Amino acid sequence: MNIKKEIGIGMSIALVCTLAGMYIYVFLFTNYDLPTAIQFAYRDEFLGGLIAIGAAANFLPFFVYLKRDKIYRARGVLMFSILLVILILLLKIRVFV
Repeated sequence: MNIKKEIGIGMSIALVCTLAGMYIYVFLFTNYDLPTAIQFAYRDEFLGGLIAIGAAANFLPFFVYLKRDKIYRARGVLMFSILLVILILLLKIRVFV
């Protein structure tokens, strides 16, 4: 088992789940497509919230990987989620102006 590959798979799945969660939220609650909604969310200082809503979808693969004893994939999902938290923090303190 290649540990780096397993963690990379977990991070990739977390990215896909986050984007899917964002897309589902935008599809259900707005009249915009995802890129336009991201632009508006950034303009209106809601991008961190949008990312957080999308990141909630990471709970599913995290617990599925734990249940199936895929610890390193679960670790990759967790690592990606921590990166998202750092990104949200940077957006909240307005590092990206």
